[in-house]
Amino acid sequence: MTVSICKPFSTDWKPNMIANLAFMVDPDLDRVLLIHKKTGLGAGKINGPGGKLEAGESALESAVRELQEELHITPTDLEEMGVLHFQFVQGLALHCTVFRGFHFTGTPTETREAKPEWFNFDRIPFDRMWQDDIYWLPKMLEGQKFDAWFHFNDEIMTGHRIDWRICD
Repeated sequence: MTVSICKPFSTDWKPNMIANLAFMVDPDLDRVLLIHKKTGLGAGKINGPGGKLEAGESALESAVRELQEELHITPTDLEEMGVLHFQFVQGLALHCTVFRGFHFTGTPTETREAKPEWFNFDRIPFDRMWQDDIYWLPKMLEGQKFDAWFHFNDEIMTGHRIDWRICD
């Protein structure tokens, strides 16, 4: 199924930032570990842990490192679920790989970058998150894989398209 409100980016679209997000899920309690982001892009919002890739890192390696740095946990079973493409009017072109996992070692701990909090699936605070999250996060948490494109003017989403993968 495809939901289209805008055309995908032009074929010559190139990201100027590569990042990741990692969502740890507790399926027994239908909840997800999110963060109150304290620094960087989206500071003040609730989001999944993640951040920019460092030189030589894969998206998966970066996601593991970010969870370790932001929450002091180490995931043991991350799976790639999708790719987010963001184009901001202000010039940021962000490619973000999304991961989902169920198991980790350590205890989620507040750091200077993030404060962790578990949210039940039916109580995710979308009104305190980026506007795109409500369109893809619930289905991703249920196991749907996707490719998505979002246009933003500052923090206002002006268009989007999501392609849900039938098989992967």
